[in-house]
Amino acid sequence: MTASAGGVVKAQIWNDPSARPYVEIERVNKSFGDFTAVKDVSLKVYKGEIFCLLGASGCGKTTLLRMLGGFETPSSGRILIDGEDMTGVPPYERPVNMMFQSYALFPHMNVEQNVGFGLKQDRLPKGEIQSRVATMLDLVKMGEYARRKPHQLSGGQRQRVALARSLVKRPKLLLLDEPLGALDKKLREHTQFELIGLQDKLGVTFIVVTHDQEEAMTLASRIGVMNHGEIVQAGTPSEIYEFPNSRFVADFVGSVNMFEGKLIEDEPDYVRIDSAELGATIYVNHGISAPPGATVWAALRPEKVFMSMSPPAGDDNGAGAADNVVRGNVQDIAYLGDLSIYLVRLATGKVVRVTQPNTSRHAETIGWDQQVYLSWDATSPVVVTR
Repeated sequence: MTASAGGVVKAQIWNDPSARPYVEIERVNKSFGDFTAVKDVSLKVYKGEIFCLLGASGCGKTTLLRMLGGFETPSSGRILIDGEDMTGVPPYERPVNMMFQSYALFPHMNVEQNVGFGLKQDRLPKGEIQSRVATMLDLVKMGEYARRKPHQLSGGQRQRVALARSLVKRPKLLLLDEPLGALDKKLREHTQFELIGLQDKLGVTFIVVTHDQEEAMTLASRIGVMNHGEIVQAGTPSEIYEFPNSRFVADFVGSVNMFEGKLIEDEPDYVRIDSAELGATIYVNHGISAPPGATVWAALRPEKVFMSMSPPAGDDNGAGAADNVVRGNVQDIAYLGDLSIYLVRLATGKVVRVTQPNTSRHAETIGWDQQVYLSWDATSPVVVTR
């Protein structure tokens, strides 16, 4: 099973009911006095996955990671790794290694010594230590820096050394706490793909903690979105992005336009929502489970909004002429090279975010204060009830 960019996996083993999970978290809670950091979390991670715990600071993701590593003890519940209950098992006896956000390299040791430290502590023969360290350094492309000290390395190089040290003991499970947080944006993006390739070669199961949505979407075979100590949704990157189960998930993962409204029609194959803040009706060609008149929210991604200077032709998915179309004025534009972001203010005062790819140098130019039509396909919005 191989993870690749965007969370595509060759064999989606988590959909196989007969598959045996490698890591099982069963109703785990963790409290510090009156504060509950992790609340009733249950999760299954399968061998060879890159599973990302995604959430804002203080949501409980690092506490959960530390319990997996044995550095914290659950207040209740249990954790199993490879079928073995980890209750009472100290960190050094678990088939786990942890890469900390700070990298925690020994400043007085060179690269080679840092990577081999754990093997030396395990009293492995000197020849085997040298062989395994050399192999791992070559794998992370740090062989030529073996004699350098940490202060002589760049941030990206120190990250690779920390990764090599975490992997050289051949753990079955590697825990990574914000592993790329200290890197600049371009190096972080490059390293994400290197990390995927390395995990593919070694077959080690990764559980990664991050607050960076793009990082999680790139690395993960699956993502668990955390909020206030709970996993509020778990799924593949495309499931999390395209089918959020709540306003929180829709808003936290990527950019989104959220339109509140009343459910005025609810049929098995479509719903229609009257949104006062949008000043229009929203037609969605799938049903939901909510009573007529209920307050709901339509989540619409900016890249799924069409923008034009003339009225749109209409929708082939059942929407009426008055559905899914609004007019507004361009309030602001941000040119980002590969795409442009438009903020369009409607007559109701609602500001809608639109993104358009810059695929041509000679495309129709839409400028500030220009009146435009916004429209979207009936398949694009996702309706959430909470």
